[in-house]
Amino acid sequence: MSWMIPKSTCAESSRPMSTKAWLLHGVAVAAALVGAHAYFYYRRSATVFRSRVVGIIPARFASSRFQGKPLVEILGKPMIQRTWERAKLATTLDRVVVATDDEKIAECCRGFGADVIMTAESCRNGAERCSEALQKLDKKYDIVVNIQGDEPLIDPEIIDGIVKALQTTPDAVFSTAVTSLKPEDAFDPNRVKCVVDNRGYAIYFSRGLIPFNKSGKINTEFPYNLHLGIQSYDSEFLKIYPNLSPTPLQLEEDLEQLKVLENGYKMKVIKVDHDAHGVDTPEDVAKIEKFMLERNLS
Repeated sequence: MSWMIPKSTCAESSRPMSTKAWLLHGVAVAAALVGAHAYFYYRRSATVFRSRVVGIIPARFASSRFQGKPLVEILGKPMIQRTWERAKLATTLDRVVVATDDEKIAECCRGFGADVIMTAESCRNGAERCSEALQKLDKKYDIVVNIQGDEPLIDPEIIDGIVKALQTTPDAVFSTAVTSLKPEDAFDPNRVKCVVDNRGYAIYFSRGLIPFNKSGKINTEFPYNLHLGIQSYDSEFLKIYPNLSPTPLQLEEDLEQLKVLENGYKMKVIKVDHDAHGVDTPEDVAKIEKFMLERNLS
């Protein structure tokens, strides 16, 4: 964090703030920030078990890379329906809803039996859409799982895994999953990479290859992590998330997870064995249909 020395506003103190006074001011501000985090963590650690869990699938029609993506058919079913059906198999979810700003998506989802929450077009990302939907639900929940609608083959056990990770890590406000990165995806900016510490907390996310070695090439012996996109939040944290100002790293990488880390919150990461099949572009539809047909997945 960079510190800016405030100008004096009273005549008696028109001289610049002394070094000692400025240091004391900086310590006070830092203490207030630390205190806010400590209070939040204390509140959550006092709760033994975050038991009530809702899964939310954010879906918007407008997309710079793939207009109308949630409604694209994957072997005869809308992709949003396939995602919803997979999410319903998770044992930790008390409820699954779709959060959208588009009436065409809402109508489609109601047609196959999904609960729908209408949200504003102004939501900048999935987390903000989940936050708005959470506050419109008629029941209270302790954990919200943000289920990406563009991975229609998501494993329900991964949903359960990140929920349990957050339930058993009281100092974390966020949990997510990674899997092994395929060499051919190393420099694909649509495949987000993640590095974690030795306690399983996220250090950084990037669209570039991380870590990046001096040779500039992928090290076939290194266990790179691919971020799967699915994530769960402490519901109290999710309520304040939209009010956190955008951060430099978040804006540069266009990754919402970085705003969480840059604000000093902890994120628990689990590693799973999963063959990720996200649909980022129209070309990905044929790839995932081919994969499903080869494995007799209807």
